[in-house]
Amino acid sequence: MHRRNMLAAAFGSAGALIAATFGATRAKAATPDAAKVVYHLDEIDKVDFVLNNIKNHVNGMGGADKVHIELAIHGPALKAFHAKSASAELTGRIADMTASGLKISACINTMRAQDVTLADLLPGFAIADRGAVVRIAELQAQGYVYLRP
Repeated sequence: MHRRNMLAAAFGSAGALIAATFGATRAKAATPDAAKVVYHLDEIDKVDFVLNNIKNHVNGMGGADKVHIELAIHGPALKAFHAKSASAELTGRIADMTASGLKISACINTMRAQDVTLADLLPGFAIADRGAVVRIAELQAQGYVYLRP
């Protein structure tokens, strides 16, 4: 009799553990992934506007852990991010934003046209090695929402 009680208790505990494990797995799976957004910037006069939009987007989502944002830059807008000519304010903003998780990609074609390397840009940049528009299309194929303010 004592052995039956021990066996029943063991099976009951194992069942509870399995139910708790699957319940936790289901709860995790039901939690939506962080939103994914790609911002497109090619106009130099929209740099501050776009950076403000990104900041507001992160705040509106409840923090950087709730949204994955990549900023794809090409054309005249890239000139604003040349390290030699960038303002201290812009340099600080980019440092803060990249530290919080913003990914920034610079178009390789624009870099060639402006005769700059990654070392010439503010820290935190990556190269869109097939072009910014290709990078944007790749991100959209991965489920990123496209925004061009």
